[in-house]
Amino acid sequence: MDQEGGAMLDEPATGPLRVLIAEDETIIRMDLRGLLEKNGMMVVAEAADGAQAVELARTETPDVAILDLRMPVLDGVEAARRIYAERPMPIVMLTAFSDRANVEHAIAAGVFSYLVKPFRETDVIPAVRAAVVRHAELLRAQRSVGETPVKAIFMSLPSQSGNAWNVRMAQKDDGTIDVRGAADA
Repeated sequence: MDQEGGAMLDEPATGPLRVLIAEDETIIRMDLRGLLEKNGMMVVAEAADGAQAVELARTETPDVAILDLRMPVLDGVEAARRIYAERPMPIVMLTAFSDRANVEHAIAAGVFSYLVKPFRETDVIPAVRAAVVRHAELLRAQRSVGETPVKAIFMSLPSQSGNAWNVRMAQKDDGTIDVRGAADA
C-alpha cells in the first residue's frame, strides 16, 4: 500500500505487472523474461521486431513495454511512438546506444526510462518501476487539468493615448473565451 492507503503504483489492482518485451536477440529476451518473472512481473508477450511489438501491445494489453532500440522491420523508437499513440503506457527503451541523439529520439517518442546494455537486474527492475510510476503521475496530472475550473483573468491594456483599458477574460462553459471591459463584468 502507498502512503494514501491505495494500491502501489507499480502494480495494477488486478495483479502482477504485465510486461511486453521486444528484443530481436533471443538470449537477451530470455534473460529479461527470467529477471522480470523472478521479480513478480508477468511477461504477457515477446516480440522479435518492432512491428510485432506494436501488434502485441494492441492485442495483449500489457501494463508496460520494454523495447530494444535497434530491431528489424520497425525500430524501437518508431514502435514506441506507435504504441504510445494507440494506447499510452510506460515504455522502457533497452539499447547498446546511449548517445544523446538516440536518448532524445526515444524520449520524444514517449519513452519513460532508458536502459543501456549490458544490463543488470539492479538496473532493469528500478527502471521498469520508475517508468510505471512516472506514467501514472503523468496521467493523473493530465486528468486534473480538466477538473479545475479556469478563473477569470483581469488585465490592464495600455492604449496609444496613454490610458489603460481594464479587460476581463473568462472561459465559458462551452470552451469559448468571453472578453469584456472589466467595468462590464
